[in-house]
Parts: sequence; structure tokens; C-alpha cells
Amino acid sequence: MFVLMPELYDPLTGPAPTEVPLTSAPLVNVIAQVRFPKVLGIEDRDAAARFQSLVKDHYPVLREEKSQGVVFGGGASRSLREETTWRFSDLPQDWRLSLAPGFLALDTSRYQSRTDFLERWFAALSALQSQFGPRLVDRFGIRYVDRIVGDAVAEINRMVRPELSGLIGTPVGAHATHALTEAMFTVGGAELRARWALLPAGATHDPGALQPIPQVSWVLDLDMFTTTAVPFRVQGVMAEAERFAERIYAFFRWAVTDDFLRRYGGSP
Repeated sequence: MFVLMPELYDPLTGPAPTEVPLTSAPLVNVIAQVRFPKVLGIEDRDAAARFQSLVKDHYPVLREEKSQGVVFGGGASRSLREETTWRFSDLPQDWRLSLAPGFLALDTSRYQSRTDFLERWFAALSALQSQFGPRLVDRFGIRYVDRIVGDAVAEINRMVRPELSGLIGTPVGAHATHALTEAMFTVGGAELRARWALLPAGATHDPGALQPIPQVSWVLDLDMFTTTAVPFRVQGVMAEAERFAERIYAFFRWAVTDDFLRRYGGSP
């Protein structure tokens, strides 16, 4: 069994640590998204219905959303074009699959395990490939967002490495109301963006990934992605998904302490 030794371990290149299940994990959002050159047929209702037939067992609720996009023509001319996004979800709204002419995304607030999430992502990709056959991947990424609230915020010095507690871990940190740190890393041809923040009540560092809440929180947001264009192949996207999820978890385990794991139901 691999034993994590934080003082010697490089989470960006080292072996993947064994997963420690957390019975009350503070993981509030997990997102996978693949972007591709626009497939306009995705807006067709009959085509969307065929896609729905493949995913309805897990996502029986369908809602249609319209948004405005700018289309540029020759010279300085431009016009507005309405674009459709299909939102499929389960009944509790804990899992959502979003399909638009240029992307497919899966997000959840009820993450159970890496295996479960990747199985769902594979099924969604397979449905996309079967019905619409995109030819190219423009961007692919996976993102994990943890949010600590309540008494645990005051104990952040014990819960994460000093490199992450930073200013909050000093005497002046007692006066801080908002602090945000961001770091970018190159990892095997991909990018890993790590952000950690102390947020006041009603604040968020990214409205698209984290809803504001009426209390102080501390957030760890790990987003790994690639913008290298490659042929669209389900197995290829899945291989990257597994690699990214594994590397994000390695960084997470490096960042948090055993006190963090125990607080949220793990056995380090």
C-alpha cells in the first residue's frame, strides 16, 4: 500500500495515494466538461429526444434553456443568435447533464466515488458519440470544489498544510475577511489550477461553480484541463478523465491533513 509522506511527496508527479472514503465529505461540486466544435444538430428537438432516450434512466427531468450568443460576420458586422442548452437531471436535482452545440458537461453535488462519477461520464460520452459524433475535442477538464463551513473554518491551520493556510495561519489572519490564492501548474501536457480562499458570507470566487451561502467558508477548488485539440474518441477522453481525477485527488491528499480526513469521516 502506498503511504503518503507529505514532506517528501510531489502530488504532481508522485504515485497516486489510496483513496480514503469520507462519510461526510465537504465536496460540494464535481464537474466534467468536454468542448468541441459546434454541432448545430444538437439543437434539433428530434435529435435531442434520441439523446434523451439514452440517458433518461439516470436523468429523467429535461429542461430547455435559451441563451444569446454573438455571431461575427465579415468586417465589423455582428449579430445575436439564440442557442439551446438541454439540461437533464435526476429528480432530486443532485446530478445534471448539460448538452449544448459546443459542449457536454456532467456535474453533481452528491458525489459518491470516482468510480461512480466516471461510469456516469462514460455513459454520457457514449450517448454523445452515438447521436452526434463530434470529430474533435477542443477542451476537456475535471473540477472538484470543496467548501468548509462552521467551526472547521476556525481550525483551518490544523486541517490543511501551512502552504495553503498562508496568511490565515498567522496572527494577522484573525482580521482577514476575504483571502484568495491561485496557482497554476503544468502537469503532463495539461494544466492544474488550484485555488483556495476564505470567503465572507454571501460571497463566491466563481458563481458558475460555487453558489454563495449565508456564512463564512473556506474553499479548495482544483481544476485540471487541457486545451490541446485531439480527435474525439470516448476512450481517449475517459483516459484523460481518469488521469485528471487521480492527479486532483493526489493534490487534495497532499493539501489536507489527517485532522481533515478524520473530521469528515475518514480513517487515515
